[in-house]
Order: sequence, then C-alpha cells, then structure tokens
Amino acid sequence: MKIPSLPFRENYLRSIEFRSPEYIPCRIMISWPLWLTYGEDLERIYQAHKFIVQPRDVHPSWKDTIKPDEKPRDLGQIIPRANRVITDPFGCIWSFSIEGYQGQVIRHPLERWENFKDYSFPDPEKGLPSEGSDKLTSWGEVAANIERMRTEGKLVQVPLMHGLFFQRLYYLRGFTNLMKDFIHRPPQIYELVDELTEYILELVDRLLECGRIDVVYIGDDLGTQTRMPISPLIFREFIYPSYRRIFGRIRERGVHVYFHSDGHVVEVLDQIIEAGASVLNVQDRVNGLENIKALCKGKVCIDVDVDRQYLVPFGKTEEIKSHVKRIIDSLSLKKGGLMIEAEVHPPTPLANIEALAESMEENMWL
Repeated sequence: MKIPSLPFRENYLRSIEFRSPEYIPCRIMISWPLWLTYGEDLERIYQAHKFIVQPRDVHPSWKDTIKPDEKPRDLGQIIPRANRVITDPFGCIWSFSIEGYQGQVIRHPLERWENFKDYSFPDPEKGLPSEGSDKLTSWGEVAANIERMRTEGKLVQVPLMHGLFFQRLYYLRGFTNLMKDFIHRPPQIYELVDELTEYILELVDRLLECGRIDVVYIGDDLGTQTRMPISPLIFREFIYPSYRRIFGRIRERGVHVYFHSDGHVVEVLDQIIEAGASVLNVQDRVNGLENIKALCKGKVCIDVDVDRQYLVPFGKTEEIKSHVKRIIDSLSLKKGGLMIEAEVHPPTPLANIEALAESMEENMWL
C-alpha cells in the first residue's frame, strides 16, 4: 500500500474542512464476536491492513470478561447475557440480551407525566454519561484522555453521547408516549425538551473546558429502516432548535461536530446541515447514494456507512469492491468532503472483510 505523507490527524481535518486531503479516510470496525470467532485469521488481516482496520484493543473492556469456554466456536455465534439489567444516571432501566451489543430501555422514568415534577437530570459536575451505562466518566478522566491523544499527536475526537437527544427523549418517556406528545403537544414536552437541552449544553461547556478538542462525536439514531418516525415539520419544531444550540455551542469554539444517525434520514439532512454538523455519518443503502449526493456533496463532509445488513455480510467480494468504488466515484471531490466506514458483524466471512480493506486501499487516494 502507498505510504501517506500527511499525518492522519491533518488529513482527517483537511477532509472535513475541504482543504484538499491526500486520501479519503477509510476505516473498518470489526465487532467483538468476530474477533473472538476468527482469532489469528482476523489478526492476519489486521496486520496486512493496519491503516484501514481498527485494532482489537479499541474494543470495550467487556471483551475481557468472557471466560475461554464461553467463546464462540462457530461463525456468528452469539453469547447471550440474560438478566443483565442496569439503571443509568437518568433513571432509565436497560436490559441486555446479547454480549457485545447495546441493550434497550425497558422502563422509562417519565412514562407518566406526574413523575416529571420531581424529576432531575444527572449532576453535570459529576461527569459525562454514556448510553447504556450506569456510570459517569469523571471530567478528570476525560481531560486526561484528551491530553494523552494530544500528546501522542492523534486526532482528538471525543464522544459527547450516543442517543443524545431524540433517543434520550424516548428513553425517558417511552417511544409511543413521545410520538403522542409530538401530536398532542402537552406543555410538559416543551419543558422536557428545554431542560434536556440545557443539561446537554452544560455537558458541552464542561467537555470543552477539558482540553483542546478537534471533533465532538454526537450520535442520535433518527430513522427507521424505510422512513423517519416523525415528519420534517415535527423535527423542525422539537429537535432542530436544540441541535442548532448544541452544535452551535461546539462550533463557536472552533471544534467540529461529527453527527451520526442510523436509519433513513433523507428528509432532515438539510436541517442537520443547517444546524451546524461538520460531518454527517449516514447509511448508504437506506438513504441511497444518489440522495446523499444531491443533498450533501460539497456542502458537508459525508462519512458513508457501508451497508452492514446485506452487502458486507452476504454480498460477493466483487460486489463489495464495486460498491466501495461507486461510493468514491459518486461522492469524492479533490478538495475533500468524503470518508467511508464499514461496521462488520456476524456472519461476515473473512473474504468479505479482506475485500473491504483491499477496495478501500485501492481507491482512497485523491
């Protein structure tokens, strides 16, 4: 593979800022069950494609909690983890059924509005929450991580929180309740939106005080497989104003906003760009490359999420290579504005992982 002359951080920022990067940043993120299943065979692919494939040691610490006799013996075997239930700092109760994957909220602290009068958000002074966790990361630990990345010359990308706003609203209220709130518009929903926004802004202020950051990662899954659960008008009324305030608070400090959403979000991409996102991480298959091109190309940096549901696990290697090339041919510009990521989950064969890496390496140079 060609050796880049630019450091990763510089090239990444050039891509976001349309300042003529040397190459398109590409990465493959392999799920923990596959690392366990493939072992040395997957390690071999990593060693051959280190520039593209993220190393195993970036995976969460729970990978070390599985005993050897619990490890999967067959491709894609899952490890059930029943009865793992936690209460997060917001009072949401989570249940986890498969080890290595996110759980879901099964009890909502604000399912009844009468609970709202006595409800309070976590103390922002105590630390940064994470989705699906019962712990807060102390600001001292956040600052230390930022300093370490900065000292090592790495890109300083720090997660604010996945499930930041729209998802947090239905974690608190319950999905069906929230959909009814958007229609019936009780006064409490406006109060909840305002209070959640103010809480997040306090987190942002403390995060930005922890050190010099390049990019703040925000995740909020807005779409379903085929459409959005709310209309663009509802999004404009209840979600967009808070995004604009949150993104604006980050951008005014010279820090980029990396925004991720799973699902079909075509109808609100313009609002997310308008709110101030620097990078949009959206899925190619459910949104369509032509739609992404028409709405985003040249306006915002796009981090294309390669189809992990059908193409990557079940496609032929030739189809994977052709698709990666088509993404680059459709969306790349010499001045930048394109990245590509691929999440890999069971039952993806090794050959498909290798095809992803090879096609990215062959086509990433501008």
